Amino acid sequence: MARSITTKRKTINTAFAWAVGLLIFFPILWTILTSFKTEADAIAFPPKFLFFDWTLENYAVVQERSDYMRFLWNSIIIAGGSTLLGIIIAIPAAWSMAFVPSRRTKDILMWMLSTKMLPAVGVLYPMYLIFIKLGWLDTRIGLVIVLMLINLPIIIWMLYTYFKEIPGEILEAARMDGASLKSEILYVLTPMAVPGIASTILLNVILAWNEAFWTLNLTAANAAPLTAFIASYSSPEGLFYAKLSAASTMAIAPILIMGWFSQKQLVRGLTFGAVK
Repeated sequence: MARSITTKRKTINTAFAWAVGLLIFFPILWTILTSFKTEADAIAFPPKFLFFDWTLENYAVVQERSDYMRFLWNSIIIAGGSTLLGIIIAIPAAWSMAFVPSRRTKDILMWMLSTKMLPAVGVLYPMYLIFIKLGWLDTRIGLVIVLMLINLPIIIWMLYTYFKEIPGEILEAARMDGASLKSEILYVLTPMAVPGIASTILLNVILAWNEAFWTLNLTAANAAPLTAFIASYSSPEGLFYAKLSAASTMAIAPILIMGWFSQKQLVRGLTFGAVK
């Protein structure tokens, strides 16, 4: 009897999990399907799910109208550069807060997290003036720095949480063996926290890749990433849903593929230290 109840509960939980997963994935699936429709089919009512005239015309038009590879390359440089710079800064900061805490460590962590609650539009004007003054407007280096700064609190918080799960005695033993601070962080701490660092990197790449507010307001043409590539298919004449869907599919495809192949590493990192 108990086994039967347990089996039913597992079945219900599994069905519920699949339902939630499909509900979350449906907008992506609909976008992909719409990218293969004509503009007439894209706005048809009732909507056409599978039975429509499939076409690759939208992808051809997108390729002819825009230099997709330039936008893709900008996204790779901006997301990768901001993540790398953020990790370089965050690892020593998280190490300090995890293993050499002060009375104000928790206050500093909360202050850093509170900066994420500030509406981005509230600092757009001063940021715009700073970028003009430094000559960073519509440059990759400017976007790398600003995306690193806005994601740095999350990176430090995640690494701090992972580092707290590592016994401090291991680092003390390394110091007693003569390890310098640099060796302690590079050769003792970092290898032990690889799952946590990997998941932090993956999450930050996704956040930087999907960032739209700053990329649309601080770029024009030269450094525009794929978020600007998508926005270019909204015009005063209206929305071309099929072409917009094709552009969106081309923009999200790289990050979806990366997430699919690294999902085990991401889950492992997010659950790092959960079970001792």
